[in-house]
Amino acid sequence: MASSLSPSLQQRINSLISIASVSSVSPQWDMGNRPVIDLLAAWFSELGFNIHIQDLSNNKANLIACKGSGPGGLVLSGHSDTVPFDEARWASNPLAATEKNGRLYGLGTADMKSFFALIIEAVMPLLEQDFQQPLIILATADEESSMSGAKALSQISSAEGIYLGQAKAAIIGEPTGLKPIYMHKSIMMNALEVTGQSGHSSDPSLGHSALEAMHDLITELKSYRDEVQEQHSMSEFKVQVPTLNLGCIHGGDNPNRICNACELHFDFRGLPGMNNAAVREQLQARLQPIADQHQVELNFRSLFGGVDAFAEDKTSELIQIAERLSGSDSEAVAFATEAPFLKAMGMETVVFGPGSIDQAHQPDEFIDIKQMHNSVKILRQFIQHYCLKSAASA
Repeated sequence: MASSLSPSLQQRINSLISIASVSSVSPQWDMGNRPVIDLLAAWFSELGFNIHIQDLSNNKANLIACKGSGPGGLVLSGHSDTVPFDEARWASNPLAATEKNGRLYGLGTADMKSFFALIIEAVMPLLEQDFQQPLIILATADEESSMSGAKALSQISSAEGIYLGQAKAAIIGEPTGLKPIYMHKSIMMNALEVTGQSGHSSDPSLGHSALEAMHDLITELKSYRDEVQEQHSMSEFKVQVPTLNLGCIHGGDNPNRICNACELHFDFRGLPGMNNAAVREQLQARLQPIADQHQVELNFRSLFGGVDAFAEDKTSELIQIAERLSGSDSEAVAFATEAPFLKAMGMETVVFGPGSIDQAHQPDEFIDIKQMHNSVKILRQFIQHYCLKSAASA
């Protein structure tokens, strides 16, 4: 059966997906994204965009590609990394774009390498027009782990001819089913490392059990969760309260040995108005006395810097246009994005892209091809409104 995608679009998506660019908090999985950035830079350079590559560490980089110059205009933003994958669990090659039954399968089809190919498809018919306001394409590193790419954006200076911080609006093309997202929760991921004293299990006085201490620490985490869920609620969210998830735990090495080390990883997702640093301080103050009681050492550390909650004014021009073009009311979601970083730079910001978050971060990730076509049309209208000479009449 012939593909319903244009050859150039299919080829670009396949080229992006074929380059592994996993980012992970686990060093054994983490890799650079620079080959993806270099490929995108070549494509947008051929289209007449001015290219700036912001080098980070460990073969990672951000891309800022500009059509037009000066303040104002539109940012189309996405991340160039993916989560780790297990090829044995996929029905098709995760590093190839495979079309089947109206869907395109592959790692990064939905989350979210395809978005860059869709941008190119949207902008190509407009390239000969006068871009009165700039169109800025932003591709970041490490969204799936440390957010190092988004954090580095504040270092981009207009003195370099890049007016990223002075753009009027930003669209982050995360998979939202082409529904505008105007608000999302914060996220932070933490580790509790407990170090006790080992000993023979026949005499508990010979040691201090890290596992028993962790039991009480988990109980306190659950109590804290219950309290904040009673104190904080927002009806705009499907899950209306903050959440705390106990993700993984490791400890001990033998049934007849007092456990001397135990480690727990958990995440916390707060509502707009809640502060990640304040939550950490509250947890530290509640957990340390329990560790002291058990005579164990507690190391409470962050697994990554965290992401603040995001909220855009529902009456803003960008949200109103996104609702009109998509035919959908704006919504709030629980997953975190790079939106707070762009919002903090002064841009009206919306999270809006094809694909479903339900298909992300799992084997056989896919994106619906009809949504891809609709996305191209809507992105083209956004570009016309914010960047072209006809923007006022649009």
